Amino acid sequence: MNTTLSPAEPLPPALELIVQARHHDPFSVLGRHHEQGRDIVRVFLPGAQSVRIENGPELQRIEGTDLFQAEVGDWDLPLHYTVIWNDKAGNTHRYVDPYTFMPQIPDFDLYLFGTGKHWHIYRVLGAQRRTVDGIDGTLFAVWAPNAERVSVVGDFNAWDGRRHPMRCRYDAGVWEIFIPGIGAGELYKFEIRNRRTGNVFVKTDPYGRFFELRPKTAAIVVEEGGYPWGDRDWLQKRRQWDWQHTPMSIYEVHLGSWRRAEDGGFLDYRELARQLVPYVKEQGFTHIELLPITEHPLDASWGYQTTGYYAPTSRFGKPDDFRWFVDHCHQNGIGVILDWVPAHFPKDAWALAWFDGEPLYEHADPRRGEHRDWGTLIYDYGRNEVRNFLLGSAMYWLEEFHIDGLRVDAVASMLYLDYSREPGDWVPNQYGGNENLEAIAFLRELNSVTQEQHPGSVVIAEESTAWPQVTRPPWVGGLGFAMKWNMGWMHDTLAYFQQDPIYRKYHHDQLTFGLLYAFTENFVLPFSHDEVVHGKGSMLGKMPGDEWQRFANLRLLYTYMLTYPGKKLLFMGNELAQPAEWNFDTELEWHLLQYPLHKGIQSLLADLNRLYRSHPELHRYDFESQGFEWIDCHDSAQSTLSYLRKSDDDFLLVALNFTPVPRYDYRLGVPEAGTYQEIFNSDSSYYGGSNVGNGWVEAEEIPWMGRPYSISLTLPPLAGIVLCRQPEK
Repeated sequence: MNTTLSPAEPLPPALELIVQARHHDPFSVLGRHHEQGRDIVRVFLPGAQSVRIENGPELQRIEGTDLFQAEVGDWDLPLHYTVIWNDKAGNTHRYVDPYTFMPQIPDFDLYLFGTGKHWHIYRVLGAQRRTVDGIDGTLFAVWAPNAERVSVVGDFNAWDGRRHPMRCRYDAGVWEIFIPGIGAGELYKFEIRNRRTGNVFVKTDPYGRFFELRPKTAAIVVEEGGYPWGDRDWLQKRRQWDWQHTPMSIYEVHLGSWRRAEDGGFLDYRELARQLVPYVKEQGFTHIELLPITEHPLDASWGYQTTGYYAPTSRFGKPDDFRWFVDHCHQNGIGVILDWVPAHFPKDAWALAWFDGEPLYEHADPRRGEHRDWGTLIYDYGRNEVRNFLLGSAMYWLEEFHIDGLRVDAVASMLYLDYSREPGDWVPNQYGGNENLEAIAFLRELNSVTQEQHPGSVVIAEESTAWPQVTRPPWVGGLGFAMKWNMGWMHDTLAYFQQDPIYRKYHHDQLTFGLLYAFTENFVLPFSHDEVVHGKGSMLGKMPGDEWQRFANLRLLYTYMLTYPGKKLLFMGNELAQPAEWNFDTELEWHLLQYPLHKGIQSLLADLNRLYRSHPELHRYDFESQGFEWIDCHDSAQSTLSYLRKSDDDFLLVALNFTPVPRYDYRLGVPEAGTYQEIFNSDSSYYGGSNVGNGWVEAEEIPWMGRPYSISLTLPPLAGIVLCRQPEK
């Protein structure tokens, strides 16, 4: 029978704080302590009827509380004793007392985190499966410097924040507790009491590595480190990868709408890989780029409003299922790039916003801390711990999931303090300028660290302004990105193609202007998801003319893209010539492939990718001017372009006709004599074209366009051709 201790006087303040769930250091009160010459064990168990120590004494309730204690000096108890208790329904529970364990996070880890230099902070914060003194359990840790009290809550304690208050590591603002017996699969969150207001918040884990399926939001404890990777050869090759001089053609994918199950639901990561990888290989792409699969609550955000920066979304399976996805890609020679969003985060009350009751991850001033256009918050890049959170996330995907690169979304919004703001609605930097100096420093550090720690990985910027040296090293004043999306080329090109061909001669500069800056950065040419949503129309829908002309224009557009300097990116469905915009809520219109014109676009892209990959002339110098030379960029009257793509040893000739009028006996100057073979023609009947073109063409010793030789060609309507000079026999 349990007895009760009747205090002769009010509870000591420390015990009162435990009862009120306000104590910042519960380890100083709970557990085993030597007090006033006595050895005492004390526990706090709301809902308990009776409590005892295994092979030890029964604990007595302190009257009016759920505190229980007993003297144990005469008992030979182990260091980590087991508490046995009965609830009011008569159920018996047992646990090893977590308040008998010493702090588990080394001071050096906390120091590195405080300086923003802990690249593997995900191995410290969050939920870490551990064995401590031979006892299995989970170490929970979270950064919440404005908290008065932080607790772990979950099914294991009936989501009662009084049951497992954490220890505060004061200098770091980090709270931790090792709870024995907590294994993989347990749900958990953190309950946080703000020290200034007393308000209590229940938050999901910023470092959580697996979450419940939306709309639920609890984190789930996972076991890390056991996946049997099979991509060693790929990783060794990647370390020596000369990505600047090798082909890179990227297939951009939204996993939730590429394909669906027969019942309309999502496929899992493994089944997606089984279907996606052979398709990507058949289409000739080198890489897959995934729209964010970091955990997010809203399907309609496509993943760009991230709440789980360390967790692959549970929509498609578990973390190891995503590892299998990447592993399967690598073993089949396909790289994987992940869209990653450090520019902003959503305001969901259960996630990062006002995490410990005050602005923590975000700036307090909405002029710096809020994207009003998107209804999201902006990270405080000047805060070491925030910067470390983001850097750790980047490292986590590269290291733990073997991701080959990150595409950083919305970089322009990070670089400019006045991005999308009216005068007076932004705060200048210390020098009075509009540059976000803290974000610039963060991006330089991100690129330096990832390239140093993971050679061969790439970080790609989606940066839509003329910010200089985005892809140049930080030591020469650049941001250090590997590549940058060429948004100017994309906008100019699509604006040109949307013109009726009869008017294109007045817009010729939209095709030629891009070569003035083509080699100032390492550019990727993107026809991305952003161009086929929000009323912009599909790629096919942008093309003018009747059905034949629209398909011919699209074939010409892709030919222009694949032969133009720069790496390539195409959003899924663009290869199907979908007439409708992309819909994230259903799969692609695969049935279109039964129609020859749609099948022709798919076949054309596969052949263009193979042409691009097999001919060094088309990829060796994507970023360097020696890989490109105009033949004629001035023929606006006939809306044609012609140029050479060159490697060290050879060249290809590209000629493009942007009107539906065939050009017969069209003479072009060429640098060398010999026979020229047409090796690609977008007007081929195989792709749905009219089959106008050339076979073999002999160069004539007729000087033309400043060159000693020339050839006479037939330029097919709304089409591009590629010719290769044949070696002398």
